[in-house]
Amino acid sequence: MTDIQELLLSRIRDVADYPEPGVMFKDITPLLADPAAFTALTDTLAEIAERTGATKIVGLEARGFILGAPVAVRAGLGFIPVRKAGKLPGATLAQAYDLEYGSAEIEVHAEDLTGDDRILIVDDVLATGGTAEAAIQLIRRAGAGVAGLAVLMELGFLAGRPRLEPALEGAPLEALLVV
Repeated sequence: MTDIQELLLSRIRDVADYPEPGVMFKDITPLLADPAAFTALTDTLAEIAERTGATKIVGLEARGFILGAPVAVRAGLGFIPVRKAGKLPGATLAQAYDLEYGSAEIEVHAEDLTGDDRILIVDDVLATGGTAEAAIQLIRRAGAGVAGLAVLMELGFLAGRPRLEPALEGAPLEALLVV
């Protein structure tokens, strides 16, 4: 394990039986409260943005905003929020996707993305991959390219990576931690 992985993992708190019995929730708020750990995380994600040739960062609501915005600033790139339906003013482009029990929809201001853009999607956790897959589809429908997906933590047992690899079409999926 690398020093950065050890630092990040040491600042993630396990919360048993949240939000329901049998679930071990990975709480990143202690990491965010630690300036050294948050800076290390931001720097590492910014390096991924530079390495992938990203021109903008997309953050997925809501913790992807917390991580993606400082990454964009550090990398000198623009930040684009992908939000739950109905949260953005003006004209939006929407993408529906299925959840375990039902469906959801995300939106983006399409004019914020161009055909010249290569987007790095940033989020805190990769679980089943449904939201990330919808974001990939949404970005491509807006005319931009996908430079990759970077997450703090991948929950490997939920098999999000195999679901996303075809959608990524060769773009990298980088998880700093796999649990």
